[in-house]
Amino acid sequence: MSVLIEAAKKNDFPSTINLVMSNKEDAEGINIAASHQIKTQYANKKEFESVAQSLLRDEKIELICLAGFMQIISKEFLQRWKDRIINIHPSYLPYFKGLNAQEQAIKAGASYSGCTVHFVNEKIDDGEIILQKKMAINANDNTESLSKKILREEHIIYPKALEIVAGKILKTKN
Repeated sequence: MSVLIEAAKKNDFPSTINLVMSNKEDAEGINIAASHQIKTQYANKKEFESVAQSLLRDEKIELICLAGFMQIISKEFLQRWKDRIINIHPSYLPYFKGLNAQEQAIKAGASYSGCTVHFVNEKIDDGEIILQKKMAINANDNTESLSKKILREEHIIYPKALEIVAGKILKTKN
């Protein structure tokens, strides 16, 4: 959240962050956004999509960026927001989809992993790839060390991916 907010503060960045939502009351992103005077909203998992749809419309939001969002999004919501929802995943997709991607990579004895920003579709971690960063898994890496390496790269590629996608949306509007 912090890196996206900081990126969006740059004068030449093609988007602003106007709303941060979570389905977890104690989500760190909510606290970070609030500290930057960005509107925040919590909605439980059952109500999340209806609350989100209403707020997204009212706030004139054009792009949704997911991070750490562990809820399956309905087909109807995805259709309304087609090509307007992006997500970051801690693996070099298409490998190690779903939960515990770093642990999956270590257990599989993979020689590399990474992180991927992709559009969200009806399948888990399957949408069109926007940006990826590949990195070697060293013999002494474990789930924790790999997770830290991947997180550092996520903080680099997610703002870049947001800039790419927001720039394209801006071009289609002009």
